[in-house]
Amino acid sequence: MTVTKKKVKFHAHGLQVAAILNVPEHAEEKKQNPAIVCVHPGSSCKDQTAGIYAEKLAELGYVTIVFDASYQGESEGEPRYAEYPAARVEDIRSAVDYLTTLDYVDENRIGVLGVCAGGGYAVNAAMTERRIKAIGAVSVANIGRGYRENDPIKMLEQVAQQRTAEARGAEPLVTQWIPNSHAEREEAGMTELDLVQAVDYYRTPRGQSPSSPNKLKFTSVDSIIAFDAFHLAETLLTQPLQIIVGGVQGAFGSYKDGHELYNRAASEKKDLFVVEGASHYDLYDRTEPVSKALEKLGAFYKENL
Repeated sequence: MTVTKKKVKFHAHGLQVAAILNVPEHAEEKKQNPAIVCVHPGSSCKDQTAGIYAEKLAELGYVTIVFDASYQGESEGEPRYAEYPAARVEDIRSAVDYLTTLDYVDENRIGVLGVCAGGGYAVNAAMTERRIKAIGAVSVANIGRGYRENDPIKMLEQVAQQRTAEARGAEPLVTQWIPNSHAEREEAGMTELDLVQAVDYYRTPRGQSPSSPNKLKFTSVDSIIAFDAFHLAETLLTQPLQIIVGGVQGAFGSYKDGHELYNRAASEKKDLFVVEGASHYDLYDRTEPVSKALEKLGAFYKENL
């Protein structure tokens, strides 16, 4: 199916968020189309893996929207490169707001799909955003859990010291999500699978984008550490849920998080699909794993939207 890509903007907590709206052929004529909000991973942008899923789902007949998180990419927000979980969740709500203004979108058939930390944010938003009727989560990661595994108290002390320094006039500290190159990674002796593949995806021509510069405002880490994407899932996460993870486990923990989410979700209709032989990052852009994920997601959204 032919898809028209439109650059659009919507408002979220006082900021303009840059997005791509994917409109399937004849959708504006048919009216009352189902729609899906696609949410990118931490450090990512609309042009990377979430954009791939958004385009492929549009080819299946869904109006999709994918956007740069506020404070990042082409979206507004100061300080730049901040990762505020509450803002990431509000971005999703605001994307739903935008979809409800389109006369060819059925406001009762809106779903969400998130990748990696975007999956965690999608789940968290859906718990209290009842306009979201179906949730997909690929390589889902609870970003707060990941940060809490690495001496969180020490990091919070460092954030506190940095905030004091910046309050007294020091330059804002912008750090990196991952090493900037394989050479830098190798020099640091980092050989863990997910980290190696993260560098390969984000820092080489495979997936790199100017809107994903591998920069993180250090003082925003405190809000990441305090965030639990799955908090209250046992009570509030009742919509149909499709979780997809790779069977090859790595340190970033999406396999573990996917199983935890499945066990905690109150959803009566929920499914955990493991793509055997695929890693966390294979599900970002590799043809065969992504095709398997999309086959599962296509059937899921067809049934639940």
